[in-house]
Parts: sequence; structure tokens; C-alpha cells
Amino acid sequence: MSAERAAFDETIHAPVRLRISGLLRGAEKVDFAVLRDTIGISDATLSKHLKVLADAGYITTTKARSAARSDARRLTWVSQTAQGRAAFDGHVAELRRITGEGGSLAP
Repeated sequence: MSAERAAFDETIHAPVRLRISGLLRGAEKVDFAVLRDTIGISDATLSKHLKVLADAGYITTTKARSAARSDARRLTWVSQTAQGRAAFDGHVAELRRITGEGGSLAP
């Protein structure tokens, strides 16, 4: 984890967005379908949560052709921004602080 300042983040704290952020943290980019299937939610639900994260500046999405498909459909790739990584790291640090896992409960 980076040396980001511990700070509770309401945007990330929602359970689905926390899981999305955690999955994206260790990856350069993740396919929309992989996120959907890993979390076990519908396309619409994932899209809604990705929009919230994108509006906060925490993720970006890109579309690209799939070499495995012969049709015109595109894959949607989701990437966490530097701002999103910092917010996630700070949120996790704050959760650790308030649970006492990080050592001191002092702010």
C-alpha cells in the first residue's frame, strides 16, 4: 500500500464499488465481463457503479475490438486512475485505522 493519507471515502465504501476498486487495484485493466462475473452482478448494476466511480475520477473505460470475435462488438476495459488508487488506498488505510489493525487509533 502506498503512503496515502488515511481517509474514509463514501464513494468507494459502497460494497459493490469497494469490490470493484479492490479488483482493479492490482491490475492494469480488467474486462467488464470479468468484473461482472467475479462480483456476480448484472450488467446494469455494474454499469451504474462504474458510472459513479468514473464521475468521481476513480476509473476510466475504453472500448477495443476483440481478436476472438468476428462481429463488431467491442470489449469494455476498466482501469483505475492514479486518483482512484490513492482514494482506495486511503480508504483501506482508514478502515484499518478504525478497526485497530493498523496499530494506532489516533488520526
